[in-house]
Amino acid sequence: MTPTKAKMALDKVIAKSRIHLYKPIQIAEVLYHKRMDVSIDLLDLESYKSKSKQWRNAVSRELLGCVCTSSARFQDNVFEENATSPSVLDILGKENCRTKGAVEAYIYRQFVNKHVMMQEVMDYCLTKTPIDFSVETLIALFRNNPGLKRSLDKIYEIVVYSLFITIIDALELKVSLAINPDKLEILKEFEDFTKSIMQLDLKTPIYNQSAKVFRVGVTNAVDHGLDMYSNWGPAIQIKHLTLDSELAESIVDRVSSDRIIFVCKDVERPVLVSILNQIGWKARIQSVVTEENLVSWYEKACRGKYSVTVGKCLLGTLVDEMEKEFPSIGGGSPIIDSRCYDKLTIPVMWA
Repeated sequence: MTPTKAKMALDKVIAKSRIHLYKPIQIAEVLYHKRMDVSIDLLDLESYKSKSKQWRNAVSRELLGCVCTSSARFQDNVFEENATSPSVLDILGKENCRTKGAVEAYIYRQFVNKHVMMQEVMDYCLTKTPIDFSVETLIALFRNNPGLKRSLDKIYEIVVYSLFITIIDALELKVSLAINPDKLEILKEFEDFTKSIMQLDLKTPIYNQSAKVFRVGVTNAVDHGLDMYSNWGPAIQIKHLTLDSELAESIVDRVSSDRIIFVCKDVERPVLVSILNQIGWKARIQSVVTEENLVSWYEKACRGKYSVTVGKCLLGTLVDEMEKEFPSIGGGSPIIDSRCYDKLTIPVMWA
């Protein structure tokens, strides 16, 4: 294993990473701690595998405001032979120590570069008015940029959530819980339960609340779990993919809800008919929303009859959600700044 081949393995991990770069950050922190403590043996994976997650989380929590919540198996993939195995890390560690941190600096520079791209997306949203904003352009900024493409599912979530919550708020939609008047004796028996869990009791047998949708906030390319849910019933599953029967079946099997809304790039008509007609599915799948629908609804919100109020709120929500998802945009990091990477003499290989 040569330094050049080790760098190729590292670049492969970086290229496959989403904008949060959890795995590259984990690699950088392994290299940093090795540089600070030469007794760490990078060939002995078990001696630092668990610690490396703690090191990564400390930095990502500051940089991103969140930590990786993927499965342990998915997180540990970074140490497999097709990624940065201990033998690769050993070579990178030697290079990093020899250059006094150049490999770490290289990784964090990739992080900054991705977030510069993300700043351009944010600038698009900040500088556009409802009249000239295009959700197609916003999605294309991710879809057509190799550095952002793997995070397209996140912008899809934000686009969908922003639209849904804006229209729900504009409608002032309410959700009511009510007890069957014939069941008041049961309510009396379990009043302490219904008061705690449902906010219902004998004095208040009906409870009204504002309708809401909520982002779960955890999405992985290999995960078909829940993306969004509502307090009036439906679970909302978002995929920036063309819906086919295999993907739909996988989602329906995994999501524990009797009402599922699919949001996807597109869907072939025969597939849609097949999905809705399959036994047990028709009752669970409430609707399928495509990108064409999203574009049409954004058009109404931004340039339709109620665009003056709805459009402004929609763009404001978009920006707010992007800032929550990517808090590192435009910001520095005391941890990273304290390492003075900018003062290093970087070899050409790591420039």
